[in-house]
Amino acid sequence: MYKWRHLIENFFCDLKQFRRIATRYEKTDESFCAMIYAASTLLALR
Repeated sequence: MYKWRHLIENFFCDLKQFRRIATRYEKTDESFCAMIYAASTLLALR
């Protein structure tokens, strides 16, 4: 179980490397969610 928790915590750490997400430039929840999807797609393609 800790192995999965470690993967999730590392994912959020990598996700916060995107400045746009860390500082939350988007004003609406929909655009913020879309940016999270875009950033996670880029992380998955690495």
